[in-house]
Amino acid sequence: MKPKVYITRKMPDQIVNGLSEKFEVTMWQDETTPVPREVLEKEIVEVDGLFCLLTEQIDESLMEKATNLKIIANMAVGYNNIDLQSATDKGIMVTNTPGVLTETTADLTFALLLATARRLVEATGYLKSGQWKTWSPMQLTGQDVHGATIGIIGLGRIGKALAKRAKGFDMNLVYYNRSRKLEEEKELGIQFVSLEELLKISDFVCVMVPLTSQTSYMIGAEQLALMKKTAVLINTARGDIVDERALYQALVNQEIWAAGLDVFEEEPVPLDHPLLTLPNVVTLPHIGSASIATRMKMASLAAENLMAGLTGALPGNLVNPELTSVQKGRGHS
Repeated sequence: MKPKVYITRKMPDQIVNGLSEKFEVTMWQDETTPVPREVLEKEIVEVDGLFCLLTEQIDESLMEKATNLKIIANMAVGYNNIDLQSATDKGIMVTNTPGVLTETTADLTFALLLATARRLVEATGYLKSGQWKTWSPMQLTGQDVHGATIGIIGLGRIGKALAKRAKGFDMNLVYYNRSRKLEEEKELGIQFVSLEELLKISDFVCVMVPLTSQTSYMIGAEQLALMKKTAVLINTARGDIVDERALYQALVNQEIWAAGLDVFEEEPVPLDHPLLTLPNVVTLPHIGSASIATRMKMASLAAENLMAGLTGALPGNLVNPELTSVQKGRGHS
């Protein structure tokens, strides 16, 4: 019998067809709505492999229901939706899709920075609502990007790609990371500073770190108070890294100038969320990697990881490397 695979969202035919050649594939058939928890709890019982998205919480209680699960292939770089410790304890491989979305996410991050700095969304609404009556010297004036200081919190793949784009705008580059990146400093002309110093001197603060227990609410009231009144906060990493209540207060009290957000603590963000009421906040629905080519690469890589894990090979993007051999006849611990 073929190993069984469950896909938690409707995927393009070329992804599904490739997996169907080797596996018995079942898939949630809705492209825009996440699989309901009760459906996932039923489907996971007998599957050998799970192909999932960030929208699914793969926690210990869900994994306890699985009798044959050997690999969870997450179609994302982040995997905070998966209880990694429980998966590891149960001998379940977990994989992600790094690398393929780096440039696309950096593009979106810089686009969000530009849109927020130059008030593009606000200006579009101004025009379409008939408010544009004449040219005026200070009408819809924003912040310059060229020559400004960009502070990048987290100089990983995407942070480095963002720095390259900022360099093209003749920006001054500083970064904070848990460890110094001497090679990148030389390559990019970027300066390592403390988080406190970065917040004080940056015109644009870009959050690029993964969500961990150490980075949760990394940017709160205390950190926002250090920023310039003319500064802009950009977050395309994870919503939980920024304290949204503190950010709202900082914006309302004019402690910082504006914010650009592609991610939120709760997604989809509730339409009555206070941040959505502010004209100086540009909001996007978590589209950092949303180019056609990149999303296809992510899906293909997740499928490749899944296939490797179920056909006797070690997946190339294993995030729990403690599992260094292919699982054989695993039972629950």
